[in-house]
Amino acid sequence: MLLLGAVLLLHWGMLTWLSDEIRAPKQLAKLADPMFTRIIEPTKAPEPLAASLARPPSVARPKPPKKVTPTAMAVAPLTEAVAVASPPKAESNPPPETTPPSAEPTPPAAPDLPVAEPGPPQDTWPPDTRLTYRLTGNYRGELNGSARVQWQQVPAPDGQPESRRYQVRLDMSLSNMVVASMTSQGKITEAGLLPEVYEEKLPGAVRRVDFEDTQIRFNNGRVDVRPTTVQDTASQFVELSHRFATGVDTLKAGAEVRVWLARPGGLDFWTYDVLAPEILQTPTLGPIEAFQLKPRPLANPRGPIIAEMWFAPSLQYLPVRVRIALGGDNFVDLMVERIEQSERPPAAQAEEKKAVDPS
Repeated sequence: MLLLGAVLLLHWGMLTWLSDEIRAPKQLAKLADPMFTRIIEPTKAPEPLAASLARPPSVARPKPPKKVTPTAMAVAPLTEAVAVASPPKAESNPPPETTPPSAEPTPPAAPDLPVAEPGPPQDTWPPDTRLTYRLTGNYRGELNGSARVQWQQVPAPDGQPESRRYQVRLDMSLSNMVVASMTSQGKITEAGLLPEVYEEKLPGAVRRVDFEDTQIRFNNGRVDVRPTTVQDTASQFVELSHRFATGVDTLKAGAEVRVWLARPGGLDFWTYDVLAPEILQTPTLGPIEAFQLKPRPLANPRGPIIAEMWFAPSLQYLPVRVRIALGGDNFVDLMVERIEQSERPPAAQAEEKKAVDPS
């Protein structure tokens, strides 16, 4: 009997282990740093909206959704470092704050966003890029540090453009010690970035979001329906930059930019107003014209924390500044210092030359 019990216990343990392995979330595959071969300097654009990425794809200019609930962008405490949205105020039948892990996904409260029209694969995404920022601010005293956003493409093993993958990593450091790290990995598609897993590491905590085909699984076990165009905290920087560079979204004063964003705490629909261009005095790149994306006021704010972003047409529409208001006199300000890139693949260079000189 003892032997039979031991055998049954061993079988139960093996089945439990296999079950856990089957349901285990996707793991992040850490990538080695790419080789950066050039420093990016501001270019002279004939007009503020001149794209600095060659050959924009053919896109349908999106029409604003008929009914969109204004939302706003907030951020978690300083250690979380980047924006976190508050839930929008739905016009009726708002989804519950939490859903048991076993419950069916809850439909999103706002419509999905228009995307580019289908077309032949085009390499409009930037090559491997690293943006280094100077971090200043105040939070229980003066803050000084650095931050970086790094974008990498993973070549498709079969050589097909639709099989390409990406990684976006955001690190923030104080006193030469990383206090927050956010990583997004997924696929590159004609409709935009398609995140598969997002992970953020904070002091004493690791949180993640798993993006499945039709739903999103959050850190607390909640499950929501997946909007087609959803992004995460890290991927949004590259996704928005690409939208502006290719004309899917217009970067001009008075425009609106809308984006689904999934973070470990839940899914939210954000709306940003594009303000008039202003000149930023950067530490090493000199004066740069940039457009500010300002989040609309929160319908039901969780706190006083709000983040704003600035994108520069003369620097490939990259995010050159991020300012996080923490309430009162507390804030964190990231200002670009250096932009490094690798060389574009030969095929992409040929496409760029063809786009510039059709003859």
